[in-house]
Amino acid sequence: MFDREALAQALRLAPRVVRVVLAEVKGSSPREVGAAMLVWPEGQSGTIGGGALEHQAAERARAMLAGGAPLRFERVPLGPALGQCCGGAVALLSELYGAVPEGAVIARAVAGAPMPLAVKRLLAAQRGEGVAPAAQLVQGWFIEPVARPSRQVWVWGAGHVGRALVAVLAPLPDLAITWVDTAPERFPDVIPPGVTAVPVADPAGLVAHAPQDAEHLVLTYSHALDLELCHRILAHGFARLGLIGSATKAARFRARLHDLGHLLTEIQRIACPIGDTSLGKHPQAIALGVATELLRTAPQRARRGERMA
Repeated sequence: MFDREALAQALRLAPRVVRVVLAEVKGSSPREVGAAMLVWPEGQSGTIGGGALEHQAAERARAMLAGGAPLRFERVPLGPALGQCCGGAVALLSELYGAVPEGAVIARAVAGAPMPLAVKRLLAAQRGEGVAPAAQLVQGWFIEPVARPSRQVWVWGAGHVGRALVAVLAPLPDLAITWVDTAPERFPDVIPPGVTAVPVADPAGLVAHAPQDAEHLVLTYSHALDLELCHRILAHGFARLGLIGSATKAARFRARLHDLGHLLTEIQRIACPIGDTSLGKHPQAIALGVATELLRTAPQRARRGERMA
């Protein structure tokens, strides 16, 4: 998918950026169609994979930045051209950007051909029915839907575990991360792209503004605040709720939340401890376990929303 926010972030660092995207894959390839990287004179972000493929593509992108053509389309047989063992072939589309394009779908000709009927139909379906097409090369045109994160992840707490968790989750596609703590100084100096940091004196009061299908990870510095957040999230509705802590903390919280009037069936949806306990208690180990769990399982629908429907 076309990551408009990543491009905007890169354009804040440089006036012109080349975006290199895998437009087609045949056979084995290190990445999938739509995988992209951004290149500017002093840096790059993202990855198309493949080591030699990425290195060569970055060099050609910098040649474009130095005054080459604004668009380059090439097919690369990975074995014969680069000596890679994948055995497949890819098509790369490199484009020079000085601004972020508009639209829900980005469509452009790779060889100057008029827009074919097949592409017009895909664009019409997106406009009329909201059906986003997959990233694909169609009769000399490459089309991509603009990335729109479908999973809202709220991280409550910017301590060691919160920072490790956000650092692991931020680069993952399809996640919009809201990061909450009690003061600006609780956050690191640099917030990763795609993450909205919200310093607020009363974090629990912010629960009412979270989507009812959000996935919450509660890991603040205060057990009292953790409990209040769980209490409000249970009443508000959620797709997933994880709480940092031990089995003892989990048992105490379940008893207190039951005393506060919550149903046992709802309380039992709280995952505590979070992550994979076999990995240990190091912040990065906890973060890796939580990220793996998020990627492995789709969230449940917000229960409160189901009852109201």
